Amino acid sequence: MSEHLQDKVIIITGAGSGFGRLVAEKCAARGARIVGVDVDAANLQTVIDGIVAAGGDAIAQPADVTDAEQMHAAARRAVEKYGAVDVLVNNAGVMPLAYFADHAKAADKWDGAIDINIKGVVHGISAVHDQMIAQGRGHVVNISSIYGNAGIAGSGVYSATKAAVNVLSDSLRIESKGKIKVSTVRPTGITGTNLASWIVNDTAIFGLVGQRQQEYAEHATAMIEERLPEALTDVDSIEYWLIKPDDLADAVVHVIDQPWGISLSDVTVRASGEDYLY
Repeated sequence: MSEHLQDKVIIITGAGSGFGRLVAEKCAARGARIVGVDVDAANLQTVIDGIVAAGGDAIAQPADVTDAEQMHAAARRAVEKYGAVDVLVNNAGVMPLAYFADHAKAADKWDGAIDINIKGVVHGISAVHDQMIAQGRGHVVNISSIYGNAGIAGSGVYSATKAAVNVLSDSLRIESKGKIKVSTVRPTGITGTNLASWIVNDTAIFGLVGQRQQEYAEHATAMIEERLPEALTDVDSIEYWLIKPDDLADAVVHVIDQPWGISLSDVTVRASGEDYLY
């Protein structure tokens, strides 16, 4: 186990629950100093209290990523408390799957996704950029999705927001070569997060599995009924079917836990036996 996480100051958006919480806890356990950001102040404080109780170093900074000034305030708080901002994990995001025929029902969530998934990333980068340049080094980790790689039925707006994240990452990487490392992490389908709460049309998920729709339906039903074969639930099996939040969190921790001279710039995280495409 390396020590590249030791004492790094890491801002994590969406740290109050789900995947963001796991990344915060895992990084803190490896010696990083965490500035947790989340719009839900109560949940965030619970996560931070748990990290501190376990012996970690962390503070809570409630903020809405769609508000640029609140993100700048989070960066200032990190510098005031720890003297630096080494890493930003732009994790906060939502997934409003819907067909364009669903536009009347989906409009509000589509607008919200554009604000959170795109503007939130822009605000995060803007908040830490000058500090990282002044320090002479920094690392921005943007959580994208494989569905930012192409337009897919039922995922037009979501895919567009994640495509924007990919472009923002590439542009920042070009502009800040040798000063700020940029990593784009692209997970496939994942269970156990709150992303599904933003889905407008449940059938839109089938656009993500394409010709594997029948297999996906069978596997999803078996998962709900808790009868998936062991080979599909064992992470050490080549047939492992669906990544879990822990798997993705471990991948992000690995991306951060590198020497400053090594940048894992584009990382796709998928289960080897999954039904998702792209």
